[in-house]
Amino acid sequence: MTASPAHQAPSIEIGRETAFSRDQLYFILSALPDPCFVLTRSGRYAALFGGQDTRYYHEGSYLVGKSLYDVLVVEKAQRFVREIEKALASRALHIIEYSLSGSDVKGLQNDGPEHPIWFEGRLQALDFQVDGEDAIVWVASNITEKNAVENQLRHQSETDALTGFFNRRKLMDVLALKFELFRDEHIPTSVFMFDIDHFKTVNDELGHAMGDAVLKAIAGVCRLELRKTDFLARLGGDEFVVVMPATRQEHGIVIANRLRQRVATEVRETLGHHATISGGLSEFLSADASSEDILKRADDGLYRSKRAGRNRISPA
Repeated sequence: MTASPAHQAPSIEIGRETAFSRDQLYFILSALPDPCFVLTRSGRYAALFGGQDTRYYHEGSYLVGKSLYDVLVVEKAQRFVREIEKALASRALHIIEYSLSGSDVKGLQNDGPEHPIWFEGRLQALDFQVDGEDAIVWVASNITEKNAVENQLRHQSETDALTGFFNRRKLMDVLALKFELFRDEHIPTSVFMFDIDHFKTVNDELGHAMGDAVLKAIAGVCRLELRKTDFLARLGGDEFVVVMPATRQEHGIVIANRLRQRVATEVRETLGHHATISGGLSEFLSADASSEDILKRADDGLYRSKRAGRNRISPA
């Protein structure tokens, strides 16, 4: 199908000089790189334009006439209908981010992409009805690559390069979140702070390469011995913090002592070096004013362990 000359079809003037026929406008819309859907309030695909960027989009004309409920699993379809309602209610540009995976699309459970594809949706209510229903324009832009880069940069900004543990900034964010859960829902949380005994001597006598090897070995032990729900952070130097959600202090002490014993064995067997850790462990208390209170108590417990002879865990 080709565009009709302007004198053979109704034309629309844009600005003062340029006029396009309706057919020409149709082809302009069809050439858009991102898909542009016209969706009714009930979730029916009334029209589709664009989607010409074949790096990200497949031909989607088969959607026209179908409902979101015909194409997507019910939970995802319901979410999209709610977003349509929001755009119609606000009458302003409504921007959302959402993901689609093979399990979200009916008939693609085994044939769809292995990983979720992320989109930015820009929704705008139309000033007229389509087939007797209020309707919106929904422009979908694939932002999977952009999200991957942003997530990578965020991960780099939140983690310690040597151990792969989270850093102090991320630790404080997590502690603040756990403190809110403790105050609102009374979920217990324990915090274990430890460092390596005589670590300065390791660096001074055996060199920083051996010091780094000890740090990485201990990080490996932590990953093996601690639970997947535990949060691991390196404060800097040889100081580490483990946040243990849903854990009372008496249980946390058992976990911390098991880790302490395993560290000594692993470093000796893998590096031929004697290394132990000392730590302090505390639990959120109702009297705490902020998440920093528990960190201070754990730090106090660490120094009590040092004064008591090292290679031990002190409750605080």
